[in-house]
Amino acid sequence: MVFLPDDAATAQLGAALAALLRRGDLVVLEGDLGAGKTALARAIIRTLMGDPRMDVPSPSFALVQPYEGKGLSVIHADLYRLAAAGDVSELGLLDDPDAIVIVEWAERSPEIEAEASVRVELSVPHSGEGREASVTFGDERSLEKPNG
Repeated sequence: MVFLPDDAATAQLGAALAALLRRGDLVVLEGDLGAGKTALARAIIRTLMGDPRMDVPSPSFALVQPYEGKGLSVIHADLYRLAAAGDVSELGLLDDPDAIVIVEWAERSPEIEAEASVRVELSVPHSGEGREASVTFGDERSLEKPNG
């Protein structure tokens, strides 16, 4: 469990995660409304694209926002407004085996959750200060082993 006292700490976690991601990774971000999923996704995407000021809108209404840069494809999805779990196949999230896919509200699609190679659970502590993050990789990688 990692304690993130502010947005700067969330951005640092996003940068650390981005450094560990590989082509084809499916990253699921879980947590209640306001837990920091979009803030973390922004930090990951900005790091992967090499642009700390890049505009990274929430895909809440569009559902999917693609990014291309530095020879990399990144897909950011938010399944909060997904009507039915079966609708996720129409979004094409898993169509590009080389894309890094970051999905908020993945629990709305058992298919996406089952394919996750990186899982981040975000929560707001009972004190209401900051947020906590638990990061799980589906392989040998970890935040403690940056070159994993």
